Amino acid sequence: MVEQLVIIGSGPAGYTAAIYAARAQLEPLMFEGFAAGGLPGGQLMTTTEVENFPGFSKGIQGPQLMKEMRQQALRWGTKLITDDVVKVDFGDRPFTITSDDLEVKAKAVIIATGATAKRLHIEGETQFWNNGISACAICDGTNPLFQNVEIAVVGGGDSAAEEALYLTKYASKVHLLVRSDRLRASKVMQGRVLTHDKIQIHWNVLPISAQGDDVLQSIQIQDQKDHAIAELQVGGLFYAIGHTPNTQLFAGQIDLDEKGYIKTIDKTTSTNIAGVWAAGDVQDHIYRQAITAAGTGCMAALEAERWLISHK
Repeated sequence: MVEQLVIIGSGPAGYTAAIYAARAQLEPLMFEGFAAGGLPGGQLMTTTEVENFPGFSKGIQGPQLMKEMRQQALRWGTKLITDDVVKVDFGDRPFTITSDDLEVKAKAVIIATGATAKRLHIEGETQFWNNGISACAICDGTNPLFQNVEIAVVGGGDSAAEEALYLTKYASKVHLLVRSDRLRASKVMQGRVLTHDKIQIHWNVLPISAQGDDVLQSIQIQDQKDHAIAELQVGGLFYAIGHTPNTQLFAGQIDLDEKGYIKTIDKTTSTNIAGVWAAGDVQDHIYRQAITAAGTGCMAALEAERWLISHK
């Protein structure tokens, strides 16, 4: 049997695509995991309070939001397989998607494998992840943990500058930790950071450990030149060192940009292969929000439905 539509990956993009496709009676089959060993539900499964997703005036826990989306996809008839895809073949039609236990043929495919925030893997990182350490200021900056306390941001590019500036709305002070002696951010962003009275830049340093009780209370930073160690009393540590798109599975078959994100055509979610679409963070290195991922999941499903109809 050949499936009409297979969705690889879950999260807001994958589940939204499944909801729309199932309501269009495409009977989509979804692999909730993917080659990188992804957690079903995506990055929101590792977050706590989500306050910026429309429809939840009091906020909602990330795992609960993903549970609701999953249940909605199931309600409309999505077939879910909690398994990792290990191989795809887009060279022949129908396409072939292979997991450890299953091989599936598909007329159309939506890729929603997301991206993974880069971490430094410092001592104490696992203990304080979502209890003071985060990789998304826009997602977590309004958490009461970070109100009127000193916060540190790691990075030297535009993302780090943007996150540091954003966090000045909530923090009493922001320490920007730059591993070299210069910022890689654009001149405009550099100017804003360098002149902001709530931002202090620490050059040639990186955090090496995190300390606290139930929540983060301090970090140790190390000078990259003389290896001297200092302590910063901060209630938050934000990584802004980039993301890795989960596209290893598709290398050589799908067009990727220089950072590894899937290229989409014009203002669509179409890839260079007819019948294959990409939605969510796997093709978005700019916004990386649950709501934008869900939006592109909707787009991909609608585009897939029209394509399948036009190709009978």
